[in-house]
Amino acid sequence: MSLRIGTRRSRLALAQATEVAERLRGEGVETEIVGITTSGDRNLAVTGPAGLKGMFVAEIVRALRDGEVDLAVHSAKDLPAEDEDGLVLAAVPERASPLDVLVTRDGGLRPGAVVGTSSLRRQAQVSRWRSDVLLKDLRGNVDTRLAKLEAGEVDALVLAAAGLTRLGIVPEHAAPMSVTEMLPAPGQGCLALQARADDAATCQVLSALDHADSRRALTAERSIMLRLGGGCALPLGAFADVADGRLRMVAAVFSPDGAREARTAVDGSDPEEVAERAAADLLDRGAGEILAAVRP
Repeated sequence: MSLRIGTRRSRLALAQATEVAERLRGEGVETEIVGITTSGDRNLAVTGPAGLKGMFVAEIVRALRDGEVDLAVHSAKDLPAEDEDGLVLAAVPERASPLDVLVTRDGGLRPGAVVGTSSLRRQAQVSRWRSDVLLKDLRGNVDTRLAKLEAGEVDALVLAAAGLTRLGIVPEHAAPMSVTEMLPAPGQGCLALQARADDAATCQVLSALDHADSRRALTAERSIMLRLGGGCALPLGAFADVADGRLRMVAAVFSPDGAREARTAVDGSDPEEVAERAAADLLDRGAGEILAAVRP
């Protein structure tokens, strides 16, 4: 059996696809990686949650639907909360680190330092954590952002630990940020493997790569994003993990300036039930009003 893997063309996306290809090879499946340029890659200048939502997945989803590829590999945090018609999340491999990392040029973060990130979630939490630093909207792939750090355009970056690991990049000055300091984006660290719902053979093969606890966590995190009506670019953080069979999720919504926060922690056995309770608690704490202010 041979499968065509659809992915973005960025170095990180290709590394993720290669990781999946190697796992499939271990299952006796040959693969071909098919790089696809997305609208997000073509136009990084687009701003606003409505413009960003799904920009890195739309063309890949189309190629999958049209039969140009057999499966798609996404960074789970790029996926819209809604499932695509006719497609299934066939596998969620074991999650890499969900944490963010603070990368600095010289090992410190002085008052007045400039921190580069385009994420409203990260901007809000940096403002809450260090009100004495400045923020600069900074876009581009990991390599581009690191080059801008080295060139002195900013003094620090906030990057996903999983992305650095998958690229084999070990910055000289990097410090993992705790969930308390920087609550991750829903799905951060997870890969999402999509297939056509009617392609039973591919779904069966991919099931061997599925990691039950990682899937439960991702299901809860995507569910709370859906229940709050939040796209992948809104200032929503959510992290779920499984211990002793119980699922615990911490979730929060922030105003972009960090002045307001609604936060909750919920545990239970069923991902949907945990997400439902967490979303209800956040709305009781004012999350709806915060999110309404940043939606277009």
